[in-house]
Amino acid sequence: QAFSVSHLVFQDQFHENDFPRQWLGFNIVGGTDQQYIANDSSIYVSRIKKDGAAYLDGRLQEGDKILAINGKDLKDLRHKDAVELFRNAGYYVSLKIQRRLQPQNGPVGHRGDGESGGLPLAAILVPGLALAVTAVWILLRYRQRM
Repeated sequence: QAFSVSHLVFQDQFHENDFPRQWLGFNIVGGTDQQYIANDSSIYVSRIKKDGAAYLDGRLQEGDKILAINGKDLKDLRHKDAVELFRNAGYYVSLKIQRRLQPQNGPVGHRGDGESGGLPLAAILVPGLALAVTAVWILLRYRQRM
Protein backbone atom coordinates (compact mmCIF):
# COMPACT_ATOMS: atom_id res chain seq x y z
CA GLN A 1 0.00 0.00 0.00
CA ALA A 2 1.27 3.46 -0.86
CA PHE A 3 1.32 6.32 1.62
CA SER A 4 1.92 10.03 1.36
CA VAL A 5 3.43 12.16 4.14
CA SER A 6 2.61 15.87 4.21
CA HIS A 7 3.22 18.88 6.43
CA LEU A 8 0.21 21.14 7.05
CA VAL A 9 0.36 24.50 8.83
CA PHE A 10 -2.69 26.21 10.32
CA GLN A 11 -2.80 29.70 11.81
CA ASP A 12 -5.20 30.49 14.64
CA GLN A 13 -7.69 33.16 13.57
CA PHE A 14 -9.16 33.64 17.03
CA HIS A 15 -7.90 35.32 20.17
CA GLU A 16 -6.55 33.73 23.32
CA ASN A 17 -9.64 34.48 25.43
CA ASP A 18 -12.18 33.10 22.92
CA PHE A 19 -14.06 30.16 24.46
CA PRO A 20 -14.43 27.31 23.69
CA ARG A 21 -11.15 27.01 21.82
CA GLN A 22 -11.98 24.57 19.02
CA TRP A 23 -10.35 26.45 16.18
CA LEU A 24 -8.57 23.47 14.60
CA GLY A 25 -11.97 21.90 14.12
CA PHE A 26 -11.29 18.18 14.09
CA ASN A 27 -11.50 15.21 16.44
CA ILE A 28 -8.84 12.58 16.98
CA VAL A 29 -8.97 8.92 17.95
CA GLY A 30 -6.28 6.44 18.91
CA GLY A 31 -3.45 6.20 21.39
CA THR A 32 -1.82 3.41 23.32
CA ASP A 33 -4.85 3.12 25.60
CA GLN A 34 -7.58 3.53 22.92
CA GLN A 35 -6.36 1.86 19.75
CA TYR A 36 -8.51 2.86 16.78
CA ILE A 37 -6.99 0.09 14.63
CA ALA A 38 -5.92 -3.22 16.19
CA ASN A 39 -2.20 -3.31 17.04
CA ASP A 40 -1.79 0.34 16.01
CA SER A 41 -1.55 3.03 18.68
CA SER A 42 -1.31 5.88 16.17
CA ILE A 43 -3.45 9.03 16.32
CA TYR A 44 -6.01 9.48 13.51
CA VAL A 45 -8.40 12.23 12.41
CA SER A 46 -11.88 10.86 13.13
CA ARG A 47 -14.03 13.84 12.17
CA ILE A 48 -13.55 17.26 10.62
CA LYS A 49 -15.96 19.87 11.93
CA LYS A 50 -17.62 22.17 9.41
CA ASP A 51 -16.25 25.72 9.49
CA GLY A 52 -13.19 24.81 11.58
CA ALA A 53 -9.70 25.71 10.35
CA ALA A 54 -9.08 22.20 8.99
CA TYR A 55 -12.38 22.20 7.07
CA LEU A 56 -11.81 25.67 5.62
CA ASP A 57 -8.22 24.79 4.66
CA GLY A 58 -9.36 21.58 2.94
CA ARG A 59 -6.12 19.59 3.10
CA LEU A 60 -6.70 17.44 6.18
CA GLN A 61 -8.98 14.45 5.68
CA GLU A 62 -10.82 12.06 7.96
CA GLY A 63 -8.70 8.94 8.34
CA ASP A 64 -5.37 10.79 8.09
CA LYS A 65 -2.76 9.54 10.55
CA ILE A 66 -1.15 12.38 12.51
CA LEU A 67 2.53 11.62 12.97
CA ALA A 68 3.58 14.83 14.72
CA ILE A 69 2.28 18.19 15.91
CA ASN A 70 4.70 21.14 15.98
CA GLY A 71 7.57 18.68 15.57
CA LYS A 72 6.51 16.53 18.55
CA ASP A 73 6.15 12.86 17.63
CA LEU A 74 2.77 11.35 18.56
CA LYS A 75 4.06 7.77 18.60
CA ASP A 76 3.29 5.70 21.71
CA LEU A 77 1.17 8.34 23.47
CA ARG A 78 -1.98 7.81 25.48
CA HIS A 79 -5.05 9.44 23.93
CA LYS A 80 -5.33 12.09 26.64
CA ASP A 81 -1.65 13.03 26.23
CA ALA A 82 -2.14 13.51 22.49
CA VAL A 83 -5.23 15.65 23.16
CA GLU A 84 -3.17 17.75 25.58
CA LEU A 85 -0.53 18.38 22.89
CA PHE A 86 -3.28 19.68 20.58
CA ARG A 87 -4.75 21.89 23.30
CA ASN A 88 -1.36 23.45 24.01
CA ALA A 89 -0.27 23.71 20.37
CA GLY A 90 -0.29 27.50 20.17
CA TYR A 91 -1.42 29.75 17.35
CA TYR A 92 0.70 28.31 14.56
CA VAL A 93 0.13 24.57 14.28
CA SER A 94 2.22 22.34 12.08
CA LEU A 95 0.96 18.80 11.50
CA LYS A 96 2.90 15.97 9.92
CA ILE A 97 0.32 13.58 8.50
CA GLN A 98 0.33 10.29 6.64
CA ARG A 99 -2.38 9.42 4.13
CA ARG A 100 -3.09 6.19 2.30
CA LEU A 101 -2.99 6.99 -1.42
CA GLN A 102 -5.88 5.94 -3.64
CA PRO A 103 -5.11 4.18 -6.95
CA GLN A 104 -5.32 6.50 -9.96
CA ASN A 105 -7.92 4.57 -11.99
CA GLY A 106 -9.78 2.64 -9.29
CA PRO A 107 -12.94 3.66 -7.48
CA VAL A 108 -12.59 5.89 -4.43
CA GLY A 109 -13.23 3.10 -1.91
CA HIS A 110 -10.70 0.74 -3.52
CA ARG A 111 -7.83 -0.14 -1.18
CA GLY A 112 -5.46 -1.74 -3.71
CA ASP A 113 -5.99 -5.30 -2.49
CA GLY A 114 -5.37 -6.83 -5.91
CA GLU A 115 -8.99 -7.07 -7.02
CA SER A 116 -10.20 -4.87 -9.84
CA GLY A 117 -12.85 -2.44 -8.63
CA GLY A 118 -14.09 -1.57 -12.12
CA LEU A 119 -13.56 -1.99 -15.83
CA PRO A 120 -10.08 -1.33 -17.23
CA LEU A 121 -9.91 1.82 -19.30
CA ALA A 122 -9.13 -0.21 -22.46
CA ALA A 123 -12.39 -2.17 -22.06
CA ILE A 124 -14.27 1.12 -22.54
CA LEU A 125 -12.02 2.89 -25.06
CA VAL A 126 -11.47 0.05 -27.58
CA PRO A 127 -15.17 -0.65 -28.29
CA GLY A 128 -15.91 3.09 -28.29
CA LEU A 129 -13.12 3.75 -30.78
CA ALA A 130 -14.28 0.86 -32.98
CA LEU A 131 -17.81 2.24 -32.96
CA ALA A 132 -16.56 5.74 -33.92
CA VAL A 133 -14.44 4.38 -36.79
CA THR A 134 -17.38 2.34 -38.08
CA ALA A 135 -19.67 5.39 -37.95
CA VAL A 136 -17.16 7.52 -39.89
CA TRP A 137 -16.70 4.74 -42.48
CA ILE A 138 -20.50 4.45 -42.97
CA LEU A 139 -20.82 8.24 -43.27
CA LEU A 140 -18.07 8.41 -45.92
CA ARG A 141 -19.60 5.54 -47.91
CA TYR A 142 -23.03 7.20 -47.76
CA ARG A 143 -21.57 10.52 -49.05
CA GLN A 144 -19.84 8.75 -51.96
CA ARG A 145 -23.18 7.39 -53.19
CA MET A 146 -24.75 10.85 -53.38
